Amino acid sequence: MAEKFEFYNSLTRKIDEFVPNEPGKVSMYTCGPTVYHFAHIGNIRTYIMQDALIKALEYAGYEVKRVMNITDVGHLSSDADTGEDKMLAGAKREHKSVMEIAKFYTDAFFKDFEAVGNKKPDVIEPATNCIPEFIHMIEVLLEKGYAYQAGGNVYFDTSKLDDYYVFSSAIEKEQLEVGVRDDVEEDVNKKNKTDFVLWFTKSKFEDQALKWDSPWGVGYPGWHIECSCISMKHLGEKLDIHCGGVDNMFPHHTNEIAQSESYLGHKWCGYWFHSNHLNDRAGKMSKSKGAVLTVSVLKEKGYDPLVYRFFCLQSHYRKPLEFSFEVLDNTAAVYNKLVKRVAELKAEGAVDEKVKAEFEAKFREAVSDDLNTSMAITILYDALKADTNDATKLALVESFDRVLSLDLIGHAKALSEEAPVDPELLEFINSKIQERAEAKKAKDFATADAIRQELLDKGVEIKDTREGVKWQLI
Repeated sequence: MAEKFEFYNSLTRKIDEFVPNEPGKVSMYTCGPTVYHFAHIGNIRTYIMQDALIKALEYAGYEVKRVMNITDVGHLSSDADTGEDKMLAGAKREHKSVMEIAKFYTDAFFKDFEAVGNKKPDVIEPATNCIPEFIHMIEVLLEKGYAYQAGGNVYFDTSKLDDYYVFSSAIEKEQLEVGVRDDVEEDVNKKNKTDFVLWFTKSKFEDQALKWDSPWGVGYPGWHIECSCISMKHLGEKLDIHCGGVDNMFPHHTNEIAQSESYLGHKWCGYWFHSNHLNDRAGKMSKSKGAVLTVSVLKEKGYDPLVYRFFCLQSHYRKPLEFSFEVLDNTAAVYNKLVKRVAELKAEGAVDEKVKAEFEAKFREAVSDDLNTSMAITILYDALKADTNDATKLALVESFDRVLSLDLIGHAKALSEEAPVDPELLEFINSKIQERAEAKKAKDFATADAIRQELLDKGVEIKDTREGVKWQLI
């Protein structure tokens, strides 16, 4: 039987006890990437916290089925149904087809997604797979009077709803309404400023790369419709938990609720889980700032991707988190000490099941209390300091890592098995690294490259990192 689990529900704006539609089972939908560019580490923070939520629910005894979409059509450069399709913009930027762009960035996304310890969703569905489902939902919305045609496009009519701003307080509603009046480029086809497009036709974009026949003309779906349809296709008409970043709340998730509940005629999803932004010192992480800082880039700089996961888990998912390399360096040092501490444990003796159960109960209570991952990490440290044997401590590390996914035992084992380096080889490596540093200082890059190759020929790979040159035997 599943244990009590609570988290902050963005829909009710309070911490709610989670009660699924089917006892013990969780249907979860998470907004996936728009695959026009790399996912930056701010995007990945959101997915780390969603992964922790899934694993925390499983730790509490629930069975979770997770569905994720891949946005490969329909997401414009403005959430207000204006600008260019992000996929087409990516294709133009890189002189590739839209589907080539989608394949490349989908693969890159999941490489980084899995590198930080995330478990792949049970179902991953590209938007372009579901055009018939989108058309059917739009037809039903038109029949029910929740949608209208204008200027060749199909729009959702927000005036038909009793409450459109479902995530907002009265003050926020007023602010959002001001924002809609002041900031959104006017679409003369819309009856109301907050109406949104369900289907675009060539009357909107002549050069759209991906387009399909529909009852309203050749065109393609709006961004919001895909999540509603993909969720219902795989999880049915009642969804337990919908996840995303706080920037998805308005208008994307607001529009999803509007169209889904109008289509269904009943409540769609009772629990909404939103993670806050990752910021750097210049503000929110964004793809529009130029170079994109990805998990792969962190890896190239010498950081273990799981150090970034550890960094994220030490903060609460609802708080903004500020990233800097200085903080990541400190996190790496702490993570390495933790691995070293685990490596010192000896798998000897019997596990004290009573002590294990007591610590597991504390850990479960922490992750079931609005996903308090920082407290969960504190409990891990408490377990390592506890007055019990190493076998029990190792069992607890393994147990907690079902949620934390820091691969502590795997890293500890690798550390313990590291063979000592031959002293002559070590002297050779250090001398060559010094020679290379002097060559680089003298701007003699040809010699520096030759030294790198010489080391490679000896089975030694070197990497330039923020902490200096690091090497490993390959």
